[in-house]
Amino acid sequence: MAEAVANVARRINSTVEEEKDSLDLSNCKLISFPDGAFKVLRSVSDKIFVITLADNEMKVISSKFFSTFNQLRELDLQGNVLTKLPDSVGEMQHLTSISLANNSFSAFPDKLTEIATLERINLEGNNITEIPLDKLSAMPALKWLNLKSNPLDSNTRSALQSPQKCDILFTSE
Repeated sequence: MAEAVANVARRINSTVEEEKDSLDLSNCKLISFPDGAFKVLRSVSDKIFVITLADNEMKVISSKFFSTFNQLRELDLQGNVLTKLPDSVGEMQHLTSISLANNSFSAFPDKLTEIATLERINLEGNNITEIPLDKLSAMPALKWLNLKSNPLDSNTRSALQSPQKCDILFTSE
């Protein structure tokens, strides 16, 4: 456990000291974003554009995360156990790519459809049965949506057969 904490601290300090525009906390056994990290990263949070929190054990991501890192362009949360996102994700004005693959979502995170800049959404390997196609088609920047390995219901699958304005990947049954 101490080794994991030291690893996280080392990565965070490196981001601050080297003024990196990205933070990689993948494979750190995190169950949530470390509260102490907000204080350490406060001085550089508006310069961080890419955060990777992949392959942890995160069950939740807080509103504070999205309000602190409001300049994010890319967020990788794949390989966690997330079931939902806070409403504040809809206020991300610069986010272009989010990966939520291999989590535990049973419903499409609707607030994503409020992000005008979002181009890529990866939701592969969740438990989603329906998607808000009308809201997705109204997203101005959306180019790519991955829904492979989700138990999409037959109505959703047949709706996806018709041409869409973006590339939608899904597993047909």
